[in-house]
Amino acid sequence: MSRKRVVKYSVGREEIAYLREIKRYKLLSPEEERELGKRIRRGDPEARERLITANLRLVVKIALQFSVPDIPLLDLIQEGNIGLIRAAEKFDYRRNIRFSTYAAWWIRQAIHRALMNKRRPIRLPNRKEDVLRKIEKAKQLLEQRLMREPSTEEIAELLGMETEEVEELINLGQEVVSLETQINDGSMDLHDVCPGGASPEEEVCRKACREDTLTLIQRTLDSRESEVVLHRYALTGPRYTLKTLSEHLGISPETVRQIEIRALRKLRERAEVVGDYVLSR
Repeated sequence: MSRKRVVKYSVGREEIAYLREIKRYKLLSPEEERELGKRIRRGDPEARERLITANLRLVVKIALQFSVPDIPLLDLIQEGNIGLIRAAEKFDYRRNIRFSTYAAWWIRQAIHRALMNKRRPIRLPNRKEDVLRKIEKAKQLLEQRLMREPSTEEIAELLGMETEEVEELINLGQEVVSLETQINDGSMDLHDVCPGGASPEEEVCRKACREDTLTLIQRTLDSRESEVVLHRYALTGPRYTLKTLSEHLGISPETVRQIEIRALRKLRERAEVVGDYVLSR
């Protein structure tokens, strides 16, 4: 397993001023989130603004996870705020999921896409650049389907590549920032600004999104397509490889792959209400 490279990040005056500014906004209780959600549904712009400002610290926390020395932290925060705004527009309070859990997916995606467009830590040959972009897209797609970080093996299998090649390219494109970083004047600790730890509502979110996915599959796919997708992405049981599933169904691995591709295309066309959690975009 390769070692991750830890990058110390120095925060400048503008970032310090911003972090102090957003600390003034109070966090919301679940009841307050639901009430704001109701008002947003009725078209209340002040409620939308309140929901956004109360979660600006979440954007900082996530931006730190993506930060690299050659891109200002505020640039990443700005991109994350765009994702936060989209999350506020799409949030459905009736799902009984904390907004921070829902918004985190939109924020990560916005920052990740911005990074892919703005930088590459190591200049790669054109072919490797193209392959790395495919790997990043596959990683995002699998993360949305599986509701977790995909393994290198899963990414490689989706792309029909060798695991070692995928791992090598991921390592070339990856830099990891330590959250054990203090603001350079020593007057503020980033943990004062960023709530730590995983959200306790994460499992509730995953369960609700899985139910949405199963409903979408049931309404969109025929029986064979459904069986392939359910087994390939472990939605109702263990995950099957192409080879295992082909033996189970009595067809070739290539036929299984073609069924999977066709099924995913159908799901993408119907995934409007499932949003970023499923196969949309």
